[in-house]
Amino acid sequence: MSDRLPPLTALRAFDAAARHMSFAKAAEELFVTPAALSFQIKSLEEHLGTQVFRRLNRAVELTDAGKALAPGTSVGFQSLAAAWRTAERTMDNHTLTVTAGPAFTAKWLAPRLYDFAQAHPEVELRFSASLKMMDFGRDAIDVAIRFGYGQDNGLYSIPLAEEWICPVMTPALAEQYPTAKSLTKAPLIFDDSISFLKARADWETWFRSQGIDFAPTQGPRFSQADHAIDAALAGVGVVLGRRALVVKDLDDGRLVAPVPIALDTGVRFRFLCADGAQARPQIAAFRDWIIAEIAKTAHITDAMTRLPSADFQRQ
Repeated sequence: MSDRLPPLTALRAFDAAARHMSFAKAAEELFVTPAALSFQIKSLEEHLGTQVFRRLNRAVELTDAGKALAPGTSVGFQSLAAAWRTAERTMDNHTLTVTAGPAFTAKWLAPRLYDFAQAHPEVELRFSASLKMMDFGRDAIDVAIRFGYGQDNGLYSIPLAEEWICPVMTPALAEQYPTAKSLTKAPLIFDDSISFLKARADWETWFRSQGIDFAPTQGPRFSQADHAIDAALAGVGVVLGRRALVVKDLDDGRLVAPVPIALDTGVRFRFLCADGAQARPQIAAFRDWIIAEIAKTAHITDAMTRLPSADFQRQ
């Protein structure tokens, strides 16, 4: 038995056969004849010095040696495929694939994309609205916008604007509930998407920041922040809106904050990409555009009195 690896074609044939547990299906995947695939498997077994498959009547199964080999070949070919895609993307200066959470995509990105498209017609944008943690190589993602306490080790990461929450509502509701005290009588909307924060950022905490001992529990609850904001836009009630998700509605007047007292959440959205990829033209352009767009609504934040939510936690 030699430590020298067998030909890549033989390993590829084994990997496909081990995944399908069928020589015929593996041959179909690799666009070869079953006889050619069987020859490759045989050459691998000769190279290894033992069988990797038991040939049964109309079926195959892995031997102990095959079971030991299969996981490594599967991971190896996945890594090769990811590396190949990454290498291809280094030559692509026109396509930009971005992943962001559904709420950020709907409330921040989507309303502004026309401006980016107009400024950068050479960039083809693709979006994946998902909270799933992506792998830049495996999932062919160029940029990720993420919110929370993520560990960004080994990545290019820049924090975006600080996130706060503040009661927001339609102008019509604001006429009825213009003060913090009056909000105890208002229909309240609950956004449960930030319940994971280490420092609570909820209605009870906000009322405590105003010196009001009130812990509301009644009202519609939403697991997605954008759905909670849509309910507020429809006049259903008042929601503790997150800066990034309500700032455009505040700037455009669809929502108002009659009590401009905000609680800092202690977390931010972050702009992420593979380390070194930030120099690619379309990634740099998208990063600079996001930063410039955030600056356009800085006056909304400047108008807020911001308080640390941790200072008002119930002991």
